[in-house]
Amino acid sequence: MVTTALTSLRAIELSEGLARIILGLAFLSVLFVGSLFIPLDMDRFDSSLVTSVRIYDRHGVLLREILSDEEGRGSWRPIKEISPHLLNAFIASEDTRFRRHAGIDPLAISRAIVQNVRAGRLVAGGSTITQQVIRNVYHHPRTLIYKVLEAWCALRLERLVTKDDILLQYVNRIPFGNQVFGIEAAAQLYFGKPARQLSLAESAFLAAIPNSPTVNDPYRRFDRVRQRQQYVLGRMMQERYISGDEMEDAVQEPLVLVPAESQFRAPHFTQMVVERIPWEPRPSEIHTTLDYHIHKSAQSLLQAHLIRLKRHKITNGAIVVIDNRSSEIVALVGSRNFFDPHTDGQVNGALALRQPGSTLKPFMYGLALEFGLTASDLLPDIPRRTMTEQTDFVPENYDRKYHGPVRLRNALACSYNVPAVRVAERLGEEALLQKLHIVGFESLQKPASFYGVGLTLGNGEVTLVELANAYASIARGGMFQAVKSVVKVLDAEQRVLNLPPLEAERPVFSPQVTFLLTDILSDPQARAPSFGANSSLNLPFPCAAKTGTSKDYKDNWTVGYTPSYTVAVWVGNFNGDPMKGVSGITGAAPLFRDLMLLLHQGKPVEDFTVPPGVTTATICPRSGMAPGEYCPGVAREYFVNGSEPRERCSIHRQYRLDRRNVFLASSNTPEEFVEVRVFEVFPPMYDAWVEAAGIPKPPPTTSLVTIRPDVVGSTERFYHREAPLAISYPSPGDVFKIDPILRLEYQTITVESIVSPGVEKVLLVVNEKETSALQKPYRHRLSIGSFQKGNHVLKLKGIRGSRRVESVPVHITIN
Repeated sequence: MVTTALTSLRAIELSEGLARIILGLAFLSVLFVGSLFIPLDMDRFDSSLVTSVRIYDRHGVLLREILSDEEGRGSWRPIKEISPHLLNAFIASEDTRFRRHAGIDPLAISRAIVQNVRAGRLVAGGSTITQQVIRNVYHHPRTLIYKVLEAWCALRLERLVTKDDILLQYVNRIPFGNQVFGIEAAAQLYFGKPARQLSLAESAFLAAIPNSPTVNDPYRRFDRVRQRQQYVLGRMMQERYISGDEMEDAVQEPLVLVPAESQFRAPHFTQMVVERIPWEPRPSEIHTTLDYHIHKSAQSLLQAHLIRLKRHKITNGAIVVIDNRSSEIVALVGSRNFFDPHTDGQVNGALALRQPGSTLKPFMYGLALEFGLTASDLLPDIPRRTMTEQTDFVPENYDRKYHGPVRLRNALACSYNVPAVRVAERLGEEALLQKLHIVGFESLQKPASFYGVGLTLGNGEVTLVELANAYASIARGGMFQAVKSVVKVLDAEQRVLNLPPLEAERPVFSPQVTFLLTDILSDPQARAPSFGANSSLNLPFPCAAKTGTSKDYKDNWTVGYTPSYTVAVWVGNFNGDPMKGVSGITGAAPLFRDLMLLLHQGKPVEDFTVPPGVTTATICPRSGMAPGEYCPGVAREYFVNGSEPRERCSIHRQYRLDRRNVFLASSNTPEEFVEVRVFEVFPPMYDAWVEAAGIPKPPPTTSLVTIRPDVVGSTERFYHREAPLAISYPSPGDVFKIDPILRLEYQTITVESIVSPGVEKVLLVVNEKETSALQKPYRHRLSIGSFQKGNHVLKLKGIRGSRRVESVPVHITIN
């Protein structure tokens, strides 16, 4: 009895529990069904939101249309303006039971789950067309939770609108690759016709793309899309939308794509503009600075020159053209062909970080001119080991030769590396990096110690746009202006929208220094020793230009300017492969020349203007000093007022020779016979170079003839060959200016010394105070911050055998 009662009690409890579960499920079902009547925000489905933003060039040429919220092109079309073949193709390939289900397809979901489990990865999806509409409207992340949310919203949408309305939303919102959304935009892009005129073959081809728009890119993977098209046609035949004969005809129909360039002009430039302007509030028109006519011609020139450069293993290039007066980008070509995947065409070479080679040298020399050097100053182009915290290297020139004493003008014009490194060492890498930042090279983000003096040879990475605008700053007389790419942006009511403020205009060099740089870079005679008398840089109008080649020959540059335009050209390979047998003058320079000729065709010749504060003076071309009595020739040079050379040439000297000399050793020569000759006598630091170059030296027994008193009194003692100690830098009378911006600890003077064999315990003496013991290579950096402004005296002391020796004192000034 008791057992029976307990059993009955348990049965009642189970029945009550089951009843609660059933009631709970019933309640949830009612709640779920009720939730389907919660209305969606139908404003999100408004067709007016799928409108294109148009980008124009400066003359009103349409460059590109983009969908403001999708960054793609779009144009809404009603069902009657869309080919029925296309609608059937989507239903057959994407959602066979579209007309029968209520928004979700349990059979498709079950099939997808089985396929994914078997494959061990995601290979199939079960989303219906309705679910895809929800995804394209709300942009939910692709997670399980949001998949459930999409299904719920799809059921709600099916209750609110018709199947045709849902299909209309789908075909007008679905992505078709290449930043195109909606069937009308896709039909226009790929086939150049409206959606209502698409054939069966074209409809199936376009329906094959949205399955994976990035992978199924018709311009990059045409054959893959063609295979997918055949799958779509097969599904249409299985669903009896078409017959077998229609399918066969469609498979055989040739498809010709409209070239992408005709629908998507200046792609790299417009892509850059899209990334740089604000999208709130939504723009309707973007008017840019680009001149599409010039841009298109530049693109054609690049493609033609790359054919010429193919034998040099060069596959790509980039071009930037800037209007100097407005700092506006006139043309920007980012690659050989934006739509060519084999050469990484979508990489924007104008914005890619690359090593600029020697193209940074003008900014280093501009800094040196600011600190008191002149275009006529002699710089040593002789072997030298450069040691920094990170590197220990011996810089070499491109021609693998040393050129001895060279004037600054020739060192820059010929792009010699060795003197550039020497000057950079004197200036300090911190001062150089700071100057480059002022000129706009924001990409140089590492500390100065990371680059070292190699920064002047281009071991940092910059962009072509930065390089072009930096040179444009020189062309403007030393004023930096942020580069401009957009003129104005309008909203749908044609109201002008505010743009983010640009960097403020700022001076980077004085007008006098920029003119000196311009004159050097536009001097064909000065660069002739390196580039030849008839190089590609010689144009029928004034043009300043500089070439550069990066380490390992991976990048090739030419940058230059006229008063009107700055042009920057890069050629190389995006994959980093080195070029073969090419330099800046043979690689990028011919293209640079053609671009300059294009830009100035039919325009009057403009000269660079000499600013106030610049004068000319006569110099000895060999020494850079004022001509002496024995100089064989003279030259004219530009100087900042007050920096003209005052000392006369001490290199050309006249000597009296008699029979005691090796030149006149004949016994038949009368003893009283003399001959007078002029020799070039260089400081001791050039001895090895003089010997290697075969330059005649005065014989060991000579007499000086008619040397000016000021030379005999100072420079002759300084340059005496028997001097056991000498300071080779700084030179007597050098003036060093303290930079008011750069921190004092970064401002230094590198004292360079010449020490004869046998001299030991060398000390540097500053203002009669022994400061430092010098070791090989007898070089010492003095902090300018340790000096008072005014005159100072440097000299060396040492011991040779048992005798104390000293160098000739060198007087310098710090202002």
